[in-house]
Amino acid sequence: MRAEGTSPEPEASVQSGFTSLGEVACRYQADDIRAEDLPMIAAEALAAGLDTPALCELAGWPRNANTHDIRDTFEHALAESGIRLPDRGLARRHALRRMAARLVDGETTPADLARDDWWETEAETEAERSFVALIPQCDCCIEYTLGLDQQTWAAQLREAALALTSSPPIGPGC
Repeated sequence: MRAEGTSPEPEASVQSGFTSLGEVACRYQADDIRAEDLPMIAAEALAAGLDTPALCELAGWPRNANTHDIRDTFEHALAESGIRLPDRGLARRHALRRMAARLVDGETTPADLARDDWWETEAETEAERSFVALIPQCDCCIEYTLGLDQQTWAAQLREAALALTSSPPIGPGC
């Protein structure tokens, strides 16, 4: 147990930074994080206790650095940290779960889901398929594509989101 007001043990800080960088890798692969945000994320990982040459280099770059260089250096920093970049399909499935959780928590609306390409997600579990099946290509086509009125659709989508967020986790955590 640590005394109040003291910093966490270094191992706990490094593990927290490692876990956070692993989640960032997943979100990056799902296109939830922009390249220009990666230098600040690298700085935060350093502050959390991770320390690799590529993280140090990336943390010193401005947001407007060359996007290709930022991406290459970030991926190199992940490799130096022992973090594998998940495949895009798995990363998108984790992003779908995060979006479902945001819907359940009231942080987003059903119409917001129709403004992205969630309907293209390659769902593998029944809970994912049920949720994705309710996401139209655009919010103006709900009645046409799904045969549902707006209120019924929103209720069914929330129910499917709750089922998805309550289902067992998939693959490596992100």
